[in-house]
Amino acid sequence: MDPKKLQKIVVAALEDVKAKDIEVINTSKLTALFDRIIIASADSTRQVNALARNVQDKVREAGGIIYGTEGEGGGEWVLVDLGDIVIHVMQPAVRAYYNLEELWSTKARPRGKLDSPPSQPPPPSGGGDQSPPAKGRKRSVAEQGAAPLERASGAKQALRGKGSRPKINSDSGDKE
Repeated sequence: MDPKKLQKIVVAALEDVKAKDIEVINTSKLTALFDRIIIASADSTRQVNALARNVQDKVREAGGIIYGTEGEGGGEWVLVDLGDIVIHVMQPAVRAYYNLEELWSTKARPRGKLDSPPSQPPPPSGGGDQSPPAKGRKRSVAEQGAAPLERASGAKQALRGKGSRPKINSDSGDKE
């Protein structure tokens, strides 16, 4: 069956049972597995199952083939596989959590907080800045340069006592 005709049948079947936020995504350029994904929301587990059942009934009446269904027992998310079209009927919370629209979208999305470049340039590397840190802020190691590292390694050696470790006499196990 023609994907466009099948899409019209599916959308009409979803509208018959009052599906909300029906979205059709053309995936023909993204994958060879199927041409479209249709996502719809339902208010209850009963409505999720009713929508999936109605889609299957209308497709069969039109002579289409249902290749499989998943999730009918749970009722939060039901997938109906029609070959060229895959239908996802979900409750709003599940739909928001998995966000399939963003996953399969071909549109450029605005950059989020994690994707955006840093707002301030990194501190200069090397010798460090000699200006005092902002009030209430300590200097980072990069800002202080190598001096803190040298002081830290010198302090460790001083604690050890001139950089040597205590020797253990192998015969008695006593320290020298």
